[in-house]
Amino acid sequence: MPEQTPDEAISAGGAGAGMDLAIEEGETLEKTPGGPEGTGPAEKPRSLWSDAWRDLRRNPVFIISALIILFLVIISIWPSLITNQDPLNCDLGKAQEGSQPGHPFGFDGQGCDVYTRTVYGARASVTVGVCATLGVSLLGGILGGFAGFFGGWWDSVLSRLTDVFFGIPVVLGGLVFLSVVPGSTVWPVIGFIVLLGWPQIARIARGSVITAKQNDYVQAARALGASNSRIMLRHIAPNAVAPVIVVATIALGTYISLEATLSFLGVGLKPPAVSWGIDISAAANYIRNAPHMLLWPAGALAITVLAFIMLGDAVRDALDPKLR
Repeated sequence: MPEQTPDEAISAGGAGAGMDLAIEEGETLEKTPGGPEGTGPAEKPRSLWSDAWRDLRRNPVFIISALIILFLVIISIWPSLITNQDPLNCDLGKAQEGSQPGHPFGFDGQGCDVYTRTVYGARASVTVGVCATLGVSLLGGILGGFAGFFGGWWDSVLSRLTDVFFGIPVVLGGLVFLSVVPGSTVWPVIGFIVLLGWPQIARIARGSVITAKQNDYVQAARALGASNSRIMLRHIAPNAVAPVIVVATIALGTYISLEATLSFLGVGLKPPAVSWGIDISAAANYIRNAPHMLLWPAGALAITVLAFIMLGDAVRDALDPKLR
């Protein structure tokens, strides 16, 4: 007896035979890896952040800069791991002397160990850079996000306010502000950087929010009755934060160099605080007789700033959809 085709079987057996055939086909599709074509297990759609992390792990620039920054953070928190001396313990009898056993970087003009002061100087620079970046990102991100989302008079006021702050020279502003707010700790310096640094982040956040709120998923959420706070936190913020992260990461190295500049000019950190800027300022008068006093703190500062700038460039490349 000739075999019946599936269509003939459905016609002959009625609805029951058709249902049995559909069940058998469904079981076959479930057993086939990856769906009906058998192309393998279906991959879960990757987000921007997962793609960025995958690219960063393969980027040697990111790996090198991240290792340098990790080392700086560790010695900033636990400097005793690589030195057991006090940066304020000085011996004038050894002033300006070069490298000696146990003192690989030599001594400064006051007889303090340059190696120990270079290690402890990382704490001030990293603290200023990280705290200032967090403060600038929060303040600028919130103000810029509100301006971009609500627009109107809020946007106009913020735009004119940022124009005023952009017109203030950073170094001159630091000389004026820090001379009025004296102190030998890092907090006045951090407050000044946040005061003059937020307009840049605010403009980036404003433009990113304006772009994100025009997308279809935001319009759909608004049509479904979602509140402004829900739209901001659930739909706009996750998709607008990437440019802010990129700019903040690159600016972190700039804030570290700004702290060193202000300390060099005598208005930033002041003794007995330990800072690379203070040591560079003190070594400027001895550069001919004892160049090691300048080279080591200046080299540490340059490597730190370069590491953060390299990290920011790697993050920017990973989060830029145009480079995919």
